[in-house]
Amino acid sequence: MRWHHISIIGAGLLGGSLALALKRRQLAASVRACVRRDAALAECRKLEIADLVTKDLKEAVQGAELVVLCTPLSQMAALAADLRPFLKPGAVLTDVGSVKGTVVRELEPIARQARAEFVGSHPMAGSEQSGVGAARADLFENALCLVTPGHYSSPQAIAGIEEFWRAVGGWPMRLNAEAHDDLVSRSSHLPHVVAAELVNYVLSPVHPKEQRLVCANGFRDTTRIASGSPEMWRDIALANRKNLGRVLGVFIGDLQEFQLALERGDVRTIEEFFANAKLRRDEWRAHSPAASPE
Repeated sequence: MRWHHISIIGAGLLGGSLALALKRRQLAASVRACVRRDAALAECRKLEIADLVTKDLKEAVQGAELVVLCTPLSQMAALAADLRPFLKPGAVLTDVGSVKGTVVRELEPIARQARAEFVGSHPMAGSEQSGVGAARADLFENALCLVTPGHYSSPQAIAGIEEFWRAVGGWPMRLNAEAHDDLVSRSSHLPHVVAAELVNYVLSPVHPKEQRLVCANGFRDTTRIASGSPEMWRDIALANRKNLGRVLGVFIGDLQEFQLALERGDVRTIEEFFANAKLRRDEWRAHSPAASPE
């Protein structure tokens, strides 16, 4: 499938990578990107991520068959409202946000007012790096891309978004927004909170200066994602706070059980804790397409 005109709103890591993937695979006659800042405009043009890079929403969106919002979650509803007058009737609006419940509820009515359609998306791809300078044309290759239709999404629009993610190298999976937010609260949002707290605790200035010197490979690998964008993760945590708060409670309870086992010197429970973790992760590594080689 080839599109005539695709518009990318926000050209950071995900938006920039998407634009590069579209160009490399020649999936659209015209790829346009819209950015907010002059510095981003200059960098995107220098990197030639799109056929047109502009700060003008109308110039970026007008005539597009597909518009992809690649901005922080907190900006999406306002941006969708701003671009609504320029949406082509019949166009499809999607996004790359990590939380879907609020996005689907807010953006679907806006799209419908323009006689367009909204279908939510969440490519499970990314990096602790941010900005268009980190963009890669192969970012979505073999990545799971979750597709979360709205109440009014047509079968044609849903199929089109699924084909879009296949075309850039991903493999789509359809979920409703509520199921999506429940699942990723455990597999994506909780790990980020854990990594951030490990860094905040272990690298706190209250500890001796030697503490940093003994943080080696295990600490580095476990905390890599803590270097992600604070703005993005603030938005994600707040947008999915109900699910994230619930799974944090379960996680803290499990840690307290381990703490009690330590206090009791419970050899069997402690060994089972580590053995179960190894078994479950090894099985996941062996059977999940999302588990890339280490």
